[in-house]
Amino acid sequence: MLLTLAANSLRSYLRPDRTGAQKLRLIDLPRFARDEFGLHGLNFSTDLLAGSDYERLDQVRDAADKACCPCLVLVESEPQAFAEEDDDLGDVAVDRLIRVAKAANRLGCNSMALTISGVKDADDMDRAAERLKDALRAAERLEVNVLLGTSPSGLLALPDSLTDLIKKVGGFRVGTFPDFQAASNSADPPQYLRRLTPYAQGVTASVVTFKAPKKGGPPAHEPYDLVEYTKAIASVGYTGTLAIEVRGEGDPAATIRSATAVLQGALGAEADQS
Repeated sequence: MLLTLAANSLRSYLRPDRTGAQKLRLIDLPRFARDEFGLHGLNFSTDLLAGSDYERLDQVRDAADKACCPCLVLVESEPQAFAEEDDDLGDVAVDRLIRVAKAANRLGCNSMALTISGVKDADDMDRAAERLKDALRAAERLEVNVLLGTSPSGLLALPDSLTDLIKKVGGFRVGTFPDFQAASNSADPPQYLRRLTPYAQGVTASVVTFKAPKKGGPPAHEPYDLVEYTKAIASVGYTGTLAIEVRGEGDPAATIRSATAVLQGALGAEADQS
């Protein structure tokens, strides 16, 4: 399993201060992730790249390639209305997926990820599946995988419903995008991860905070057990990327280092250090 970084983790470093200066430029992020944390790839969110033209995306891709820390997944920041009865709204969602897939291709990502809003019943599932099929044809031409995360509410909050949707869509370029924090909100987090991960082409190890370790021990993550969740995805044979994403307060660099240590310890020999 390859440990990587979600660029959102360092959002505070990329944000200009009162003088307009940045602690870290976007094109410096790949080298920083590799040299400071020993991580081997990046996931970007669309809001982090807002306003970037193709030239800018090319610069980020080139910087990532030179740092041996490639761009892997481009995550759409807003849920998309693939299930809406209104065809105009559905068309907007299809167009958005295609635009994000084009940007992902330009960055050198092999995947993009998104969530789908408003799926309440079987009719919504059917509409979402048909529109996803339309959008997926364009993504396939770009050689970009489309990964779906569970939604905060509705049918697609349930792992089985999400995998049912993926089966309806069909094809080898659609999969899941499990997230540890989303799993923690389910009734059985390890089972949630075991249900979704066989279809995954990327997993997010979302981290919140660490409490001080006991003497000689590793830092302990709160409010859920990173080790338990990591072992759950490993138990179903997952060997893909595991992206650390900091969602708590405080210094993100310290949190990333703690998360890396805990995840490497959980994976043991399965952690890819190349």
